[in-house]
Amino acid sequence: MTTVLALSRLTGDVLRSLRDHLRPLIACHLFFTLLASGLLLPAAGWALAHLLARLERPLVSHAAVLEALLTPIGLGWLLALLALAFLVLYLQQAGLTLVAVRPRDHHLKLAVDALWTCLRRLPSLSGLALLQVGSQLALLLPVALAVLVLHDRLLGDLDPDYLRQVRPPALWHFLATAAPAVLGWALAAAALYTRWHLALPVLILEGATPRRALARSARLTRGRGHGIAAAILVLLAALLALPLAATALFDAAFTPLLARLPERPALLMPAMLGYVSAYTLVALAATFVGIAANALLGACLYLRLAHREPRPPTPPPGAHPGRLAWGVELGVIAIAVTQAWLMLQAGEIRERVDIVAHRGSSRAAPENSLAAIERAVREGADLVEVDARLTADEAVVLHHDRSLARLAGDARRIAALDRAALTALRLTGPRGGASRVAGLDEALTRVRGRAGLMIELKGEPGREARLVARVGEVLAAEARARRRCRDRAADGVRRAACGDPRVMRRVALASLSYPTLSEIAERLPAARRILLAQLTLRGALPRRGFDILALRHNRVDAAAVRRADRHGYALYAWTVNDPARMSRLIDLGVDGIITDRPGRLRALLAERHRLGDGALMLVKLHNWLRQ
Repeated sequence: MTTVLALSRLTGDVLRSLRDHLRPLIACHLFFTLLASGLLLPAAGWALAHLLARLERPLVSHAAVLEALLTPIGLGWLLALLALAFLVLYLQQAGLTLVAVRPRDHHLKLAVDALWTCLRRLPSLSGLALLQVGSQLALLLPVALAVLVLHDRLLGDLDPDYLRQVRPPALWHFLATAAPAVLGWALAAAALYTRWHLALPVLILEGATPRRALARSARLTRGRGHGIAAAILVLLAALLALPLAATALFDAAFTPLLARLPERPALLMPAMLGYVSAYTLVALAATFVGIAANALLGACLYLRLAHREPRPPTPPPGAHPGRLAWGVELGVIAIAVTQAWLMLQAGEIRERVDIVAHRGSSRAAPENSLAAIERAVREGADLVEVDARLTADEAVVLHHDRSLARLAGDARRIAALDRAALTALRLTGPRGGASRVAGLDEALTRVRGRAGLMIELKGEPGREARLVARVGEVLAAEARARRRCRDRAADGVRRAACGDPRVMRRVALASLSYPTLSEIAERLPAARRILLAQLTLRGALPRRGFDILALRHNRVDAAAVRRADRHGYALYAWTVNDPARMSRLIDLGVDGIITDRPGRLRALLAERHRLGDGALMLVKLHNWLRQ
């Protein structure tokens, strides 16, 4: 009960301090936000571009990024970026703390004094950030290395899709073995964070050195760790709840009002501008409240434990905002209106999206099977994506994983078996469905005159070039078969069913590997090339060598769409099955969506086509709020 009462009083002290010092707190917050956007982001981008230039290789997957970061250059860049990020954060927290604890009779003088004190204490703040962040990294490093070693030994040879879908005993063994180490690290890191929680207020208010600030924080918090941890968790929960509550409020209370407006641009656009401006103001306010509350929590705890004072003193009666407050408030409103205007200006309605069936209609039939391909074509897919591998006798078959473990319970690899042996096996699929391993030649026959094919090349190490060559031979054979079919056809309908003998017009070859794309360009210059990427980093993605970038859907944003338009390549998003996310990506302007459910995407596009422009703008607004 005492802890609950103390927590309640502490929450009240934080809120009253926020109210008493609101305007100078806003001024400091905006200053440091501008500092972060003007210093941290450009510096990080420059350093990353320099790093990638030194590495001289593209990074489009998480594994490649991790490998790059584990190099001496990569570790140096990561540590420098962390140091800079935390330094800006510490500067901001120090400024907010000074604003609250040292009130003056003039807000402008208070804000300027706080900023000047922070800059004078910059070396000490840098030392404190180095000690605290370095200590946390020292705790994390051995645990991270141990988990990586465990993963390599227990799961290194298993396919990720097999682990995710089958969840074999080896996965549970790994999790059970790694969990105690991860839990131990989490508890140790939380204890250290709680113990040193007051180091920043001690350093900035008492002028202590970084080491003495840490030691004094440890003395002040001794025996009170559980209460401080509870306060921090309550604050964290509030920070997470604020933006969610704001979105839910606008979605429930105000979005329906817009839907009732007539579709007249003279009325609808100003209403949407006001709506988005108000939402942006609420979002900015929620961000500010979270950052300021974190600083005030430390200040209130410090005053209570070090000086027996419940909270920072209330400003003198004569305090007044002056021109600073008006300038800050007008600046915030200008930012909100500008963001709203840019958002609405980006509201171009683009409804033409390629439907790409991921491994066929793989939620309705076994992936990569002829049944899945047939189902995808019937559901309206423009392209059917399949995975191509070489067998022991160099046939090109369709299978995603290296081995048959996930779909057949057989640990043997595709590359170790010939086509006849693979054809004899039965693969399992959703809803108890079964299939056999199909050949690329069969898939090409199924889509003739009906859909295109996106072929992802899954080459074994050392056999990538041979896979490209064999795929080229299969495509050439299909072109000859289509020409023979058209020569024998009696009428135009039957000729159309034979498919276009210019096969490359309806086929695209995809890979995660730049060398493989280069091999495709050399051997099959007429083929469209698709680069598959989990992420893109500044300076890590050459803008040539592919026609389409297929990017993981949670990495697709407006900037990625603008880059694609600027550099002249198409942008696909993978793999998306949720209609709300599909709608959001359509609104962003992607050129294609790769999905396990092509029928669902086709139905969504048909539904959107039935809407008027005003209704579509409301859909876009709703999607933006959900995002």
